[in-house]
Amino acid sequence: MAKKTDISALELANQAAIIANDRHCTDIVVLDLTGISPATNYYVIATSTSDRQAKTVVDEIHDFAKKHGHRRFGMAGYEQGRWILVDYIDVVVHVFDEEYRDYYNLEMLWGDAKHLKIKRKKK
Repeated sequence: MAKKTDISALELANQAAIIANDRHCTDIVVLDLTGISPATNYYVIATSTSDRQAKTVVDEIHDFAKKHGHRRFGMAGYEQGRWILVDYIDVVVHVFDEEYRDYYNLEMLWGDAKHLKIKRKKK
């Protein structure tokens, strides 16, 4: 039986972007792929400055997602840290180094996707 999530996919995507921002990633975008992609609803894309930073960001996102009932269905690239992809089905997180981010240019590939604003909850 699947564990119940206590936050939506949109909230997970937003929080993943906040975590990347708080850990000093750059060029962070959240793409709304709802109705565009048959595979997922949101992409979170960020650029890291090192493999260590990329791994830290991905680990923190995973801890947050797990705490809120979102199961990770796959992860790739963690060992190298140049492009780490983490799949939560409705949310896919991509943490790139600058070279890989420029080469794969996911924003252009999904150019018709809406760019969402990152929203911090007020304390």
